Amino acid sequence: MAALTLAAAGTLAVVVGPLNSASAAVTTTTIQAESYAAQSGAQLENTADTGGGQNVGWLANGDWMRYQNVNLGLTGSVTATLRLASASNAGGTVELRADSLTGPLLATWPVASTGGWQTWTTKSASSMTMLTGAHTVFLALRSSQAADFVNLNWFTIAADDMTTMPPMPTSTPGAWVSVDPVKQAADTKAFFALTPKPITNNPVRVPEFHALCTVSHHLNDDPIVFPNQPGASHNHTFLGNLTTDANSTLASLKAGGTNCDPIEDKSSYWVPTLYANGKAVDPVGGVIVYYGSRLQDPSRTQPFPEGFRMIAGSAKQQTDTPDHQGNHFWCAGIGGEVGRTADGVMPICAPTAQLTYQLVFPDCWDGVHLDSPDHKAHVSNVAAGGCPAAFPVPIPNLSFVISYPKGMDTTNVTLASGTTYSMHGDFFNAWEPAAQAQRVRTCLDQSAKCNAAGGF
Repeated sequence: MAALTLAAAGTLAVVVGPLNSASAAVTTTTIQAESYAAQSGAQLENTADTGGGQNVGWLANGDWMRYQNVNLGLTGSVTATLRLASASNAGGTVELRADSLTGPLLATWPVASTGGWQTWTTKSASSMTMLTGAHTVFLALRSSQAADFVNLNWFTIAADDMTTMPPMPTSTPGAWVSVDPVKQAADTKAFFALTPKPITNNPVRVPEFHALCTVSHHLNDDPIVFPNQPGASHNHTFLGNLTTDANSTLASLKAGGTNCDPIEDKSSYWVPTLYANGKAVDPVGGVIVYYGSRLQDPSRTQPFPEGFRMIAGSAKQQTDTPDHQGNHFWCAGIGGEVGRTADGVMPICAPTAQLTYQLVFPDCWDGVHLDSPDHKAHVSNVAAGGCPAAFPVPIPNLSFVISYPKGMDTTNVTLASGTTYSMHGDFFNAWEPAAQAQRVRTCLDQSAKCNAAGGF
């Protein structure tokens, strides 16, 4: 390994490490905290320990430093470390962001007291978004208090260099995947010949059934966007199927277990992992996956074909836009929302209320493709009570209702994909076909609200 040399202001020091087991060179870039190209709120001082050089101190909430031309590698696989010291009990986080102060979130380091302003510790963080090449990066400081809360000495970015990487997997992500037209025609005919269960118990006349699924695991995998590429994604929180990973297929999901109620739903659902003050926070009480209809006449709604895949939302959405229609987080429960964060982005929930998000998927299908290059082009939304001509097949209106712990601190909430505007979700259908068909025919086609068992 090459020797580390201290960087002069505005320059970088690079250490090239050994080849890893995949024969990819790992390049570690060390950036001295004082080598920023621009800053707000930063002051320099000498570091007390021998050889420590200078550090950036007096850093408080809202302060930042900008660093030019930082190499994030050519694969998007990044591990970052940060050397910090703190004598503050208030805590906070240091965010590493690309391109702007609100750009994609690369890493978050939680800050707690280390015992003194010159008592140094080094913390590591895995990549949260998959950017490659040279970027301007920012260190952004977040704390619940206005006073100083951390000193910074240096940070590193260890990135894979694809010049020696093995070939990518032979699978082709982002392709049109066609349904078997003969099988689909037969399944459609059989579905509409299916007799729905008779309505009993005077149910609410809303077309709906649901599954209740809990968190199964977390991985930097995405079998829809990055099939057969383990570790190629930002971190996801997986729900339902217990086996989902980068290599998942319809067959593997059907063979796997599930934590969903009902157990006939072996589908895989996933969302980007949510972080509060740099710590991962899981949904509580399970995520309710609703299957409904927004059609004026829902009686022609059909079940999802086996292996159907789609995405709602976008990991690339980092800021609000007129067509994005806001953030969609709200406070559910007693007391509800009691205020907004200083930037106005997130609600502040009462101690008795939960931070909640509802993610809504398209509900009209082209009838031809199980998937599309962007995982959205084969579906569309109901318009004026019906499906557009190019997407003539009504499918269930899928939505996730995700609730996080009561009273959680929302002043520094991020997602593995970046800002909270980047919330998105994926659906890989692996329902037992007869169980899904019966629910669609009984509950949606008859405009009746059903329980998880598909009854009234």
